[in-house]
Amino acid sequence: MLDPAHQIVQLLEKDRRYRFDAYAFVFEALRFAQEELGLGAEAPSEPAAGSEEDQESQGPQRHVTGQQLCEAIRQYALRQYGYMAKTVLNSWGVYTTGDFGEIVFNLIRIGQMRKTPQDSREDFDDLYDFDMAFRQQFKITLPE
Repeated sequence: MLDPAHQIVQLLEKDRRYRFDAYAFVFEALRFAQEELGLGAEAPSEPAAGSEEDQESQGPQRHVTGQQLCEAIRQYALRQYGYMAKTVLNSWGVYTTGDFGEIVFNLIRIGQMRKTPQDSREDFDDLYDFDMAFRQQFKITLPE
């Protein structure tokens, strides 16, 4: 159970568009992007919101772009939920790639993720259509 004082709990109270599961899933998909897909290049990030540490002490971070993260989210969702991926994401309040951008930038605002100076919320807009992106050629074969 989350500590009621944790920043993400406060975020969920202020912004009720997305469920906690959506935020957790974005973190999981980021790990998937970096570790399993090998995405991300070393890039200096801006200090986390509310952080007193300067950029030099942080060193370079492994950065995944908004476009890369959205593709990783698509692949990870299909791997985790199969033909139910779109339904699961929708149940968390996520309907477009722009919603992933909102989630990421909410996390940046509370210091749980970082961005580079080149990153913007709009990097996530209209990258793919959910109906097309989460439809696979699922076939059910009946025994003869």
